[in-house]
Amino acid sequence: MTQAKSLSRLDIPDFRALAGRVPGTSLIEVSRNSHVYRCGTRDDHVYVVERGQVKTQMVAASGKRCLLSVHVMGDMFGEIALLGQGRLESAIALTRTVLLRIPAVRAAAVLAAEGSGDLLARHLGNRLRHQQQVVAEMVTLPSELRLAYRLLDLAERFGLRDPAGTRVDIAFTQEDLSEMVGTTRTRIGQFLKRFRELELVEFTPRSHLTVHEERLSSWVSRQTH
Repeated sequence: MTQAKSLSRLDIPDFRALAGRVPGTSLIEVSRNSHVYRCGTRDDHVYVVERGQVKTQMVAASGKRCLLSVHVMGDMFGEIALLGQGRLESAIALTRTVLLRIPAVRAAAVLAAEGSGDLLARHLGNRLRHQQQVVAEMVTLPSELRLAYRLLDLAERFGLRDPAGTRVDIAFTQEDLSEMVGTTRTRIGQFLKRFRELELVEFTPRSHLTVHEERLSSWVSRQTH
């Protein structure tokens, strides 16, 4: 087996290095399933994942949860603090996680002083485009296709490629996938079973997901044409 290569860390700004230049930055540890912050609260910090995994999610008035994104080592989240606004989503640790907690106002000042404001603008633009794509899929595609697109997205952003396929080492559950896709956990289980039977995905003994990207992409293409 060849050495796995990350598919997702190629064009990501180095926010961990930024944290080292911002006065007042601290290192915090968050236990699994604990909140980093909650929707509606005021928190004047942005966060960078030093170790572990964090998900962000929104909860509708009906109580239905929508998983917005997953963040891994080197990712920044909580950027709304740069605008001085309250949290629009909640952030929850998927694993035991270590975070760099960065004062938002000081981070913005450092970027401005270094002439690197375009770095942050590009990052926020990429985040916005991704979320718009997710919203478009949620309102236009059937749930099985939405799951397929989300699995391909996870493989592209977080996958480790080897001859057996693209392995996604994210500690998400079927419930997380149901929140990501906008359907029930039962239906997610049915879809995953079908995908396994078609040899589009598989689960390793340690419950890691392996996505066969070419096969899954071909299946998606057949469903949409």
